[in-house]
Amino acid sequence: MSKDKSETSAKEFFPARKSLKAFRDAAADCKACDLWERGTQTVFGEGARRAEVVFVGEQPGNEEDLSGHPFVGPAGRLLDDALAEAGIDRSQTYVTNVVKHFKWEPRGKRRIHKKPNATEIKACRPWLEAEINLVKPKVIVCLGATAAQALLGPQFKVTKQRGQFLESTLAPYIMATVHPSSILRAPDDETRHTERRHFVDDLKKVAHVLSKR
Repeated sequence: MSKDKSETSAKEFFPARKSLKAFRDAAADCKACDLWERGTQTVFGEGARRAEVVFVGEQPGNEEDLSGHPFVGPAGRLLDDALAEAGIDRSQTYVTNVVKHFKWEPRGKRRIHKKPNATEIKACRPWLEAEINLVKPKVIVCLGATAAQALLGPQFKVTKQRGQFLESTLAPYIMATVHPSSILRAPDDETRHTERRHFVDDLKKVAHVLSKR
C-alpha cells in the first residue's frame, strides 16, 4: 500500500550526522512534498552556526530559488537594510524559511509566489525544527503570517500581536513581525515608508534583547 502524501515527512530524509552542513546536504534530496518537482533546488537556511537570532520566513522566492540562498532577493535586501538600521549584524544571524522549496504559478513569463498549504508546511517543518535545535538561538523572529502560525499556532495574528515577545519552548524569546515582502507590496511610498519604520522598530526590540547578557 502506498503512503498517503500527507503522512510524508522530511524526517525520512534526515542524516545520521547532526550538523547544519549534514542537514543542508540531506535537504537537497528532500521529496517530502511535491514542491521539489517545480522548485529549482532546495533552499536551506544559512548564517552563523551559533547565531543568537534566527529569522524565519515563509518560503524562498524566485531569486532565492535560482541562487540556492535564502533572503537574497528584494525582500532580503530590505531585511539587510532594516537590520543595519536596527543595529543587528546580519552576519551574526541565521535566516531560513518554513518551506524550503519555491512554490509558484506561471504568469506570462514570470513565476509568481503561491502560498504553501498546510500539508507542505507540515512535511517541511522537521527541517526548521532541526535548524532551531542546532543553532539554539536566543531569539526567533517570525517574518509574516505563515511563519508565525507555523511556530506560534494557527490562531496567531501578526496584525494584532506583532512586536510582542511570547513564551515558547523553541527559544527564550520569540516574536512575529511582518515579512519584508509585504512592505515592498505597499500601495504607495508613504505607506511603504511607514511600514518600514514599524518593521525597524520591531527589530530594535530584538536588538535590545540581544544586548542583554
